[in-house]
Amino acid sequence: MTANPPALPPISATVICKNEEACIGKCLASLAGVAEIVVVDSGSTDGTLAIVDQCARRGLPIRLIHQDWLGYAAQKQFALDQAREPWVLSIDADEWLDDALAADLPRLVAADQSVAGWALRRTLTLYGSLKPVSLWTRPEHIVRLVRRDRARFDEAVIVHEGLIVDGRTAIAEKGLLRHERGLPLDRQMVKEIAYAKLKAEQRLDKGRKPSNLKLFFNPPIYFLRIFFWNRFFLCGWAGFIHAMTGASYSFMTEAMHRQFYNARKRA
Repeated sequence: MTANPPALPPISATVICKNEEACIGKCLASLAGVAEIVVVDSGSTDGTLAIVDQCARRGLPIRLIHQDWLGYAAQKQFALDQAREPWVLSIDADEWLDDALAADLPRLVAADQSVAGWALRRTLTLYGSLKPVSLWTRPEHIVRLVRRDRARFDEAVIVHEGLIVDGRTAIAEKGLLRHERGLPLDRQMVKEIAYAKLKAEQRLDKGRKPSNLKLFFNPPIYFLRIFFWNRFFLCGWAGFIHAMTGASYSFMTEAMHRQFYNARKRA
């Protein structure tokens, strides 16, 4: 008599995407151990949808939904609202679970009711590298695994959105959420400028004025925090470039905030 396969942990993984053919296959493959994968596409024109279809044909429990772009937080909230399982894992298309984290998911979702969510340890793959950064750097702790009925995205935040959890969050100490950061620098800087623009617009919408001190001090502080406090100096020149990219994002945020504020003032 053939034994029944073990039940998959009651997790809906949610992935939003558009034109992510370079990385979404690895992301979806790492989610083979969850009960449901909700993919929300906002209009891919590359090979993304074909890859999603291939993964579904291989047996991954994928539901593909089209939704026109609503903004980062609203799009992720839409994906969360489609989830059916009691736990939701929100993961970006350029991220994936390593084997240790994937294997630890059943233990995490078996936590008692006092735990409403888990912060996963996320590490980067820097430009020019094939392996994640040294674990001697400080991994980011980011809340991504939550009870569906006790978490939401703050839709007032238009960039660098995060989950708001009703209850206690704990840190998952086993395994890593890996983040692919292998974009060529010209493409990466386009993304950083887009994020900086959104951040500046968000500040204006909240009525915040630009600051001379922040314009002068925030970029070097940003660099020092990444390079020394987060220990990316251990990654050599790739770590230096990563820290400088972050400082450039900080500078563009402050500069655009000033530019947009002055433009509105003149108008």
